[in-house]
Amino acid sequence: MPKYLLKARYTPQGMKGVLSEGGTGRRETIAKMIADVGGSLEAFYFALGEDDVILIADVPDNVTTASIGMLVSASGSVTSRTTVLLTPEEIDQAAQLQVDYRPPGG
Repeated sequence: MPKYLLKARYTPQGMKGVLSEGGTGRRETIAKMIADVGGSLEAFYFALGEDDVILIADVPDNVTTASIGMLVSASGSVTSRTTVLLTPEEIDQAAQLQVDYRPPGG
């Protein structure tokens, strides 16, 4: 199952919600949302700095992950960025693919 890194920043409205329900409440909500689409939450951390939350999740596919991202963004409480994570074995497979490429000007 594909693995994703998600980084989120709460809007003031979203942070009010965190203050109301607590950090464990948010983690439980996110874990349930991911489980409901057939995935699992591997890690969930609050962070100081540019991002308020960093999580790693296994999600069935890119379409499902995009759906989660759109739903979360549409709430107006969170802005997020998603990164697809690749295993070393997947990079080994990618390195073995033969691709015909010509660089610009080449």
